[in-house]
Amino acid sequence: MYKVAVKRDFVAQHFLIGGDWGAENVWHSHHYFVEVQLEGVELDQHGYLVDIVDIEANLAALVAYYRDKTLNDLPEFAGLNPSIEHFSRIFCQTMVERIQAPNLRAITVQMWENEIAWASYRLAVNG
Repeated sequence: MYKVAVKRDFVAQHFLIGGDWGAENVWHSHHYFVEVQLEGVELDQHGYLVDIVDIEANLAALVAYYRDKTLNDLPEFAGLNPSIEHFSRIFCQTMVERIQAPNLRAITVQMWENEIAWASYRLAVNG
């Protein structure tokens, strides 16, 4: 199985809801790092799983969308606690819609909210 990944960072804000998590219940920023990992069994005729330029462009567009935003205010987080788990799933589902490659079998988004805490979400694609 081949795997290719691209990583970016950005700052966004949120506040947790639905429980008593102390300082996390108050609006604050995180310096997020997000890595998009793509997996597949076969390479294309150019020797690529997915063109890294395509991955970078789609990742840059998503990062630009979330940069400096408060997650709680975005429609995709309506009714959700904006946890790192939900964020990684939402980010992954959006990347799956954007990246089109016939040999792609899975996309994983791994997202860090600081140097030690991360969550990931993996989706199988193309069969």
